[in-house]
Amino acid sequence: MNRKKVDIITMGCSKNLVDSEQLMGLFEANGYTCTHDSENPDGEIVVVNTCGFIADAKEESINIILEFAQAKEEGRIEKLYVMGCLSERYLADLEKEIPEVDGWYGKFNYKQLLNDLQENQISDNNQYLRHITTPSHYAYLKISEGCDRHCAYCAIPIITGKHQSRPMDEILDEVRFLVEKGVKEFQVIAQELTYYGVDLYGEQRIAELVERMADIKGVEWIRLHYAYPTHFPWDLLRVMREKKNVCNYLDIALQHISDHMLTRMRRNVSKAETMALIERLRKEVPGIHIRTTLMVGFPGETEDDFQQLVDFTKWARFERMGAFAYSEEDGTYSANHYEDDVPDDVKQQRLDRLMRVQQNISAELEAEKVGQVLRVIIDRLEGDYFVGRTEYCSPEVDPEVLIRAEKPLEIGSFYKVKITDSEEFDLYGIVVEKEM
Repeated sequence: MNRKKVDIITMGCSKNLVDSEQLMGLFEANGYTCTHDSENPDGEIVVVNTCGFIADAKEESINIILEFAQAKEEGRIEKLYVMGCLSERYLADLEKEIPEVDGWYGKFNYKQLLNDLQENQISDNNQYLRHITTPSHYAYLKISEGCDRHCAYCAIPIITGKHQSRPMDEILDEVRFLVEKGVKEFQVIAQELTYYGVDLYGEQRIAELVERMADIKGVEWIRLHYAYPTHFPWDLLRVMREKKNVCNYLDIALQHISDHMLTRMRRNVSKAETMALIERLRKEVPGIHIRTTLMVGFPGETEDDFQQLVDFTKWARFERMGAFAYSEEDGTYSANHYEDDVPDDVKQQRLDRLMRVQQNISAELEAEKVGQVLRVIIDRLEGDYFVGRTEYCSPEVDPEVLIRAEKPLEIGSFYKVKITDSEEFDLYGIVVEKEM
């Protein structure tokens, strides 16, 4: 049978990207040719992996589906399939509204797509098989799905269900498999990684998992994403201190700081506890870079609540911070119990003000790195510059290091780089030496 070309389009977060990579690996193991996020998809089959997290993401996913539905009507593609969060949540409505789609799959049954495409059973001999779409030296490593937290604004538990940890040995085997493929850097991701292990082992086991990962030969960097502030596993900080390949970096979404907002958001943490957490993180891991996400415009947010958030941002001086305006999501606690009473223009004004504050903080913190020699991994050549990152920078979202391309550098290799200049969100440097 002559296999066809498949275009995979991924919307949303890195957790979705891992699903797409696994599906592509499965397609290719069964003789198909795959491309990912092509600017001009030209395969016979298109698979759209959707996001259903917030209104803008849902709208973007629907628009992409409609675009390819039109392409199918015009005969430019033969088959259109949809998977991911949006179809997991709104399957019945989507099937009715967009009949041009040949098959709908959710977050967990997407591998069935291949069985539905061909008569014979698919080949799936290697459960770690993935088509890495990132630069070959780094990969995202998903350690769990779902979430047992029930924050008032969040639809993730509705979409993905309860927290499900992957068995530790399975994760470690995947790390070894990826190291053999040339991966040096691992972005450990989960909806809530600090809860890892509770469902399987009866206790938090994230510190043990990261420590065992760090002991695998060939693992150069481990970076942790999406921690939760309540019941933080403090032994993880010991692992950060003792294991040089565990980056001094933690992505921990805090959302707000006023007790009024934290209570209404059902975050199960107080202002005092949050501030104590920040202080302890910085004390136990000197030089740690904290990334957080904050929210403005949640129902009932007063000017005083917002001012507390601004003051907290100035106090905490987060190395990395993103923010967004509240978006009401169907089925969430806040949608069912609160009125979305902060006007959109007020939300935008607050968001703009908060990000201006962070912009100044980021500029100051990045400027402090000028003159330092930092370990940098090279991701790509872009125009006149090689672009790399330090251990304090996650791909796609954090500052990068730009090195003028006067001499060739090896993509995926580490270099000692002296920082010569800085901007609000980027650094400039010159190579001191290549790491052997």
